[in-house]
Amino acid sequence: MAVFRSCLPYSISFLLLIPTSSLFPQQPNLHISFFAPAASLSTPESTENSNETYLNSVTRLDGKPAGSFRPTASDLLVQQAEEKFQQGKKSYQVKATEQARQEFDQAVDLMLRASDGPTDRQLYESKLEQMVDAIHRMDLAGLGAATSDLPEFEKTPLEDILTLTFPVDPKLKSKVRDEVVATASQLPLAFNDAVLGYINYFSGRGRRTMVAGLERAGKYRPMIERIFHEEGVPPELIHLAQAESGFLPRAVSNMAATGMWQFMKFRGQEYGLKQTSFTDDRLDPEKATRAAARHLHDLYNQFGDWYLAIAAYNCGPGNVQKAVERTGYADFFELRSRHAIPVETTNYVPIILAMTIMTKNAAEYGLTDVVPESPIEYDTVDISSATHLALIGDLTDTPVSQLTQLNPSLLRNIAPSGYSLHVPKGTGTTLMTAMQNIPEERRASWRMHRVESGDTLAGIAKRYGAVQSSIAEVNKLATDSPAAGDYLIIPANFKEGSAAPLHVSGRHSSKNKHAAAHRAPVSRAHLTRRSQSRSNTRRAFVHHASSGVLALNRN
Repeated sequence: MAVFRSCLPYSISFLLLIPTSSLFPQQPNLHISFFAPAASLSTPESTENSNETYLNSVTRLDGKPAGSFRPTASDLLVQQAEEKFQQGKKSYQVKATEQARQEFDQAVDLMLRASDGPTDRQLYESKLEQMVDAIHRMDLAGLGAATSDLPEFEKTPLEDILTLTFPVDPKLKSKVRDEVVATASQLPLAFNDAVLGYINYFSGRGRRTMVAGLERAGKYRPMIERIFHEEGVPPELIHLAQAESGFLPRAVSNMAATGMWQFMKFRGQEYGLKQTSFTDDRLDPEKATRAAARHLHDLYNQFGDWYLAIAAYNCGPGNVQKAVERTGYADFFELRSRHAIPVETTNYVPIILAMTIMTKNAAEYGLTDVVPESPIEYDTVDISSATHLALIGDLTDTPVSQLTQLNPSLLRNIAPSGYSLHVPKGTGTTLMTAMQNIPEERRASWRMHRVESGDTLAGIAKRYGAVQSSIAEVNKLATDSPAAGDYLIIPANFKEGSAAPLHVSGRHSSKNKHAAAHRAPVSRAHLTRRSQSRSNTRRAFVHHASSGVLALNRN
């Protein structure tokens, strides 16, 4: 993760789903949720450990004389969030579901805005988790999830093994030794028990994880290898993207690291990744890959060693520099043996090495039959005025969900002026020609409709919420029954949708939680339930799930 805190307003009312086939920050939205089965329709008071408010708790724990505690701005936001959450529960109890959903949305948004500086971060995270868990339960019990055309995202499957060690198969040692000697690699290859343990894992019960990553990598491999070559970075470092995000462009961590390469906001800005209310370049696979390559190259120049550069990408160059200064060793495995770097990072480099050795010796590990997904292909058109994706879909015969997948950096269903929009291959020229029929100032709201047999002007107007006479006037129609096959401009009056949900991979494990709490702010992605056993039947409307990342704080 290359280390953000989003200040974008996200809407909470989106379906979240984690496919049972896999597990997992910032652009419009990412998802995953672990839900417990709904036992009843009652309000889930049992999920809250205490009725004591955050401010009361933090005042009591502060230990200062009565009246001397001064809450931070974040503390006051938490107080507002708790009040909004209580209002939502009252609305839920009287079955005012839409109002409850809005109030829960506002409550979670306030909590996420409060992540910068709560007095007690551990208590803050606990309150946030309790709130999200309670909303999840109410959603299953009777609130109902709002639907969305936005794409879903998965949790990276490596998060849950990052702090684990695996047994070493004695038979592997001599085999891997020979492979390392015979393998050509721009990334220096080494092996020890940690690397062998992960090779053993990925050869056995972790094989599905390995294969799924190699399959997904096919969508981006040509682009990543081209950019790495241009920037002087070993192509083997493509495996960082699998470790960071599972090649998910809209992955978001619970510390707000965002995108395929898990950039925090400040680090992304350092490498030219801009964030606006409509777009987040960290979610753009090509832009983020370019930034990641340059960041990795800079880290190599700083430490003079690719293993230390990889470790610094994971936990931050500050942590690695301090470890080197404290121990006097500029050697990753020496720092690892001395427990001088965060525990998650100690296995990060071995995972990358294990993946590299296995993929470069695919036949030896039964990986030659892996079929990678086809590389993404698209046309790029420059948008001259704010344009709704629904209109783009009308003109290219493309579902909005497909357009959001091609444009993961869009935070809303509107492409702003100046945005380079990706559309299905072969549709770019047609789109630009057809767009000339729609006034620039109307492209954020108007639609285009292809008339089907049996369509009437009244029916079309009702479908789009438009005025029948306006449709007739704009299209200069002399009849109420347009001919099948004709295209009609629809002067609709859309309400701008809220930012797409960043669906993410889950949260840090309880082992990592305390360490992460003081290193970086929680992201604008919901903390999700930690129990993997619940991942088979999950659906939720809380879209700010946190994406399972392997990264720590990038200092």
